[in-house]
Amino acid sequence: MKNNLQFDFTVDKTTKTVFVNRDFAAGLSLVWDAFTRQEILDQWWAPKPWVSKTKFMDFKVGGRRFYAMVSPEGQEHWSIQEFTSINPTTNFKFFDAFTDKDENINTEMPSSDWDLNFSEQNGTTKVSIAIKHKALADLEKIIEMGFQGGFTMTLNYLEELLQTLQQQ
Repeated sequence: MKNNLQFDFTVDKTTKTVFVNRDFAAGLSLVWDAFTRQEILDQWWAPKPWVSKTKFMDFKVGGRRFYAMVSPEGQEHWSIQEFTSINPTTNFKFFDAFTDKDENINTEMPSSDWDLNFSEQNGTTKVSIAIKHKALADLEKIIEMGFQGGFTMTLNYLEELLQTLQQQ
């Protein structure tokens, strides 16, 4: 395992944006697949002991991923990702919102626009994520809800999964 992998998490209140930069000791193709294939996403897209359960995913512009983060007790928190732009292996964007189990957007909860960029150098893949919120109050709410800790934990699980997948 490489010990010099970059991981930065920055909150910029002036632009209402969270910036996450994370290096993974894996090739671009595998990291891209981990972010864009349902069967891999469901193995890491939730902070343990929660799990991710995708009901459906259509990874194309205009397509959506509808999924829940499920607690060990079975409590479900549903979300939708609506894909707005895809440039294979380099970038994709989506609108993200909390929903109910019937896909109705919860307007009481923050929504955001995600912009994910992927690049590889010497076998290390960098993922740069910008998560923009419409209002400062939305950004502050998501941070108060523990987004930084939860997403950090989730990305750490991805690093572990990538190591396992590379060994198969």
